[in-house]
Amino acid sequence: MELPVEEWRLCAARRWAALEPALRERLAAASLHDTLRLGCGLLRPEAEAPALRRLCRRARAGKEPAAARFYREEGNRSFGRRRYAAAARLYSQVCLEDIARAESHGYPDRLLPKVLLRKAECLLCLGRWQDAADALSVVENKIAMAGIMASPAHQTLLKKLSQLKIKIQEKESCPEPAREARGGIQRKSEFWEENDSISGASSSLRLNFDTDRGRHLVASEDILPGQSLLEEEAFVSVLCPGDSFLLQDSTETVWDTRVTNADLYCHHCLRQLLASVPCQGCSYAKYCSQICADVAWQQYHRTECSLGALLLTLGVFCHVALRTVLLAGFAEVSRLVEWSHNGDRDLQDPEARCKHLSEAPETRAGTRGIPGCNDNGQYQSSYQAVFNLLPHAEKHSPEHKFFCMLSVVAICQQLQEAGLEAAVLNQESSERRSKPKTCEKTSSELSPEMKTMAEAMLRHVLQLQCNAQAITVMQESESGDGAVVNKKPVRLATAFFPVLSLLNHSCCPNTSVSFSGTTATVRASQLIPSGQEIFHCYGPHRCRMRVAERQQLLSQYFFECRCQACCDELESDVKSVVSLRNTFCCPGCRGPMQGEDMLCCSNEACAISVSRESLSCRLQDLQQRIKRALELLRDRKADQAIKMLLKCQVDAECFLSPEHLLMGELEDHLAQVYATLGKWQEAARHLERSIEIVEMHHGPSSIEIGHELFKLAQILFNGFAVSEALSTIQRAEEILSVHCGPQSPQIQELQEMKTCLSELPRSILQRT
Repeated sequence: MELPVEEWRLCAARRWAALEPALRERLAAASLHDTLRLGCGLLRPEAEAPALRRLCRRARAGKEPAAARFYREEGNRSFGRRRYAAAARLYSQVCLEDIARAESHGYPDRLLPKVLLRKAECLLCLGRWQDAADALSVVENKIAMAGIMASPAHQTLLKKLSQLKIKIQEKESCPEPAREARGGIQRKSEFWEENDSISGASSSLRLNFDTDRGRHLVASEDILPGQSLLEEEAFVSVLCPGDSFLLQDSTETVWDTRVTNADLYCHHCLRQLLASVPCQGCSYAKYCSQICADVAWQQYHRTECSLGALLLTLGVFCHVALRTVLLAGFAEVSRLVEWSHNGDRDLQDPEARCKHLSEAPETRAGTRGIPGCNDNGQYQSSYQAVFNLLPHAEKHSPEHKFFCMLSVVAICQQLQEAGLEAAVLNQESSERRSKPKTCEKTSSELSPEMKTMAEAMLRHVLQLQCNAQAITVMQESESGDGAVVNKKPVRLATAFFPVLSLLNHSCCPNTSVSFSGTTATVRASQLIPSGQEIFHCYGPHRCRMRVAERQQLLSQYFFECRCQACCDELESDVKSVVSLRNTFCCPGCRGPMQGEDMLCCSNEACAISVSRESLSCRLQDLQQRIKRALELLRDRKADQAIKMLLKCQVDAECFLSPEHLLMGELEDHLAQVYATLGKWQEAARHLERSIEIVEMHHGPSSIEIGHELFKLAQILFNGFAVSEALSTIQRAEEILSVHCGPQSPQIQELQEMKTCLSELPRSILQRT
């Protein structure tokens, strides 16, 4: 949830409507600085503040001991139903970090051998043979120090110890090939020559500026498909919590078993969690290791921790804004805020800036006037670059700016009331004690320093509407026995990437963006000639939406898209490829239907007409039935799922065109069910039909086709269809290496499949 909860938005809207018209006019015309100065006292302690506190009580972020038993029992139920992934998320598994913490917190010596044996088992499963052997040596020493113990429990421990030692000896004598290339080993980055003017960018790019396109990147040489153009660590990122943290008002304690990304990923580095390290102060923040927990605490979470419920209520954009200023530090924030008040007005004016740049020589000095560049003309992934992203303050509605201002002021007031001002301003406790007392200050009045931080936060909240980057992850959908991994992109976090923000939008971009934790990688998805601009898609893609839909969604960025795809569709008035997605066919003759509200068969001899509304309702009903079929599959009722999906397919053929994307989705779901049953040939047949439809919509070299071919390769691999599997793997590798890079997890898995197939016994190869 990017913006605050609906109730707070309505509360702010009522407050705006109650303002005197003259004050509304002043706020509408005010700069960000004046907006804060005028609006700081408008958050009334008798009205808006209590309403916000009531909303915060719905967000469960504090420690609640009673929750532990509930989630453990729910985990046991999921385990009993063989929903193992759900069970693992509901209760912590035994892991190395847990054991290390148990040791460091004085776990009883008499019980340590059992725990350390579990540690050795974990290390053995991870392939860390030497570490496992070291752990067993510690166990032997503990037992030896305690003397000979003849009780049945200790005899069991000794037997287990002996078994693990034998396993380690077997593994060390017969090591698995290429073991180091798998698992959690961090892969080396691709080699490239870094740009000396733009941090994290390839030397094949240059930074330009003009009044029409603003800051943008251009190819300084011919760029090949798959070439890495940019690798940038997010300046700041905040994990998207999910709606389950905001519960309805209730007099009873209500626990929610829905799993969100906040349960699955580290709140600092965004790596997937195996066994989380929880924050000691709140129940919300979770980390993949004690290192991440300590770094997060030191950099920002010590300030955010007590504000958990408020930040969940006010939304991710407010959270990103707060974390941005905390990471930058008060000195840098204050410097740039002051600069924005007194800076060189000529260089802040676009026309003057363009004139300045046009007269500059073709050297790095030519970039010095570009906003965000430092004195040496370098554009770095820094707070200065973040600060110089456009907030478009004059284009946001006055009511929206007021609403954002109230939210920011609420956060700063809470920080001040909680005694966290010194932490926000990076002051030592001694410095804070030496300052004059300000106890006479009213609770709604912010100090001058906090007003500076609030102004910067307001700027960042407004910037995020046009500059927020969604960090996505390919997330597995829970299904079957895991023989075929079905993944889909899911929004994981919201972040500021100041260098990535230099890329302008195109509905048919020439790049592909992928993420690994908090790092974004941009690759060329096609040949980019020297001099051509580098484009990124902000979401509305020509393969997913018609031009009118795209233009409507892009209006939030305050520009009218004039990319090549939009111009071609608007000028030629030719149906876009995505029109096929929304095509209904005649229930009588199966011919295409035409029209707006009332659709008529294009076959003059048929003359059947149906309202679009009735066909849309029929489509929604079909989608609900497909959803129920997939629930049956998750409950391991595959036979019932197949029957329902086949019935849905027959019904869909009566009113949807053969090219409709839902027809492809049905084929994909049928492939998934047959794969669960081990019927690999049937699964491959259905998935191949799905791929035909996906290719029609997205193109033969799209990332969507790459993901579908990856699934087909898994099915053919499991069915020992060797020649078909090898050719599919080859095609999937070619596409995914362009979009995701040659070191991506999917490429690694494809290569492992290829190696396994090449090592199959000749008897199996002849049979296949």
